[in-house]
Amino acid sequence: MDEVRFPNGVTVRGSGLSSRDVNGTWRSWGLYLDARWAPSWPAELIDWPDFGTPAVDEPAAEAIHRVFERAREGANVEVGCAGGLGRTGTVLACMAVLAGVPVDDAVGWVRGNYRAMAVESSAQEAWVHWFADHAQERGWLRAS
Repeated sequence: MDEVRFPNGVTVRGSGLSSRDVNGTWRSWGLYLDARWAPSWPAELIDWPDFGTPAVDEPAAEAIHRVFERAREGANVEVGCAGGLGRTGTVLACMAVLAGVPVDDAVGWVRGNYRAMAVESSAQEAWVHWFADHAQERGWLRAS
C-alpha cells in the first residue's frame, strides 16, 4: 500500500488486494472498487468493472466525495481495487481534483505521486474529467 498526500494536506492510502490487511490498525475507513475486498471494517463499495468506469456514475462520485471528506476530517482512509492501479488510480485522480489539482493535471499528478502506471484506460481518464465537471456542478470544489 502506498500513502498519497494531496496538495491540500489530505492523506489516503492506495492498495491492491495483495496488500489487503484485515487486521490493519491504521485504516479507519475504506473505499473499495472490487467486491473481493470483502471488508469487515467500515467501508463503502463501488460497483466498478476492472479496466472500466463505475457501473453507475453519480453514486460512485458521491461515494468518492464522501470518503474524501472523511479523510479531510482526519479519518485514515484506504482506497483499493484488485491491483491498486486503474480503478484506485482513477479514484485518487478524482480526489486530487477535490484537493485542488486542475483536472487536466490530475492523472499525471497521481502517476507522479502514487504509481506511474495508475489510471489504466482512456475511459478512466475521461471519467476523471466527468467527475470534475460533476464536482463543479455540485459545489464540491472548494478552497482547502
